[in-house]
Amino acid sequence: MKTEKLDDLDRYVADRMKRDPEFADAYEEERREWELGQVLAKARERAGLTQEALARKIGTTRSAVCRYERQPTNLTLSTLEKVARAMGRKLVVKLA
Repeated sequence: MKTEKLDDLDRYVADRMKRDPEFADAYEEERREWELGQVLAKARERAGLTQEALARKIGTTRSAVCRYERQPTNLTLSTLEKVARAMGRKLVVKLA
C-alpha cells in the first residue's frame, strides 16, 4: 500500500515529466537502468548464485556484481554476455 508521501512523489514526477522533457528523458533513462539491474539480480537468484559465486564465474569481484545490479550504467554487451552465460542464460538484445 502506498503512503501519502509516495503518492505526492508520484504526482510530482508525473507533473514534472509533462512540463520538462529533459527531466522526462533523464527519468526514463534511470528507470530503464534500474530495471536492468533488477533483471540481473532476479536472474542471478533464479540461477541459485550468490553475488560472490557469480563474480568467481565471470572473473570479477562481488562488489562489481553488486554495481551491475544496483547501478548498471555503462555495462558492455560483452559483460552482459558473460553474466548471462554464467547464469546458464542467453543474452537477447532487441531494438524497438
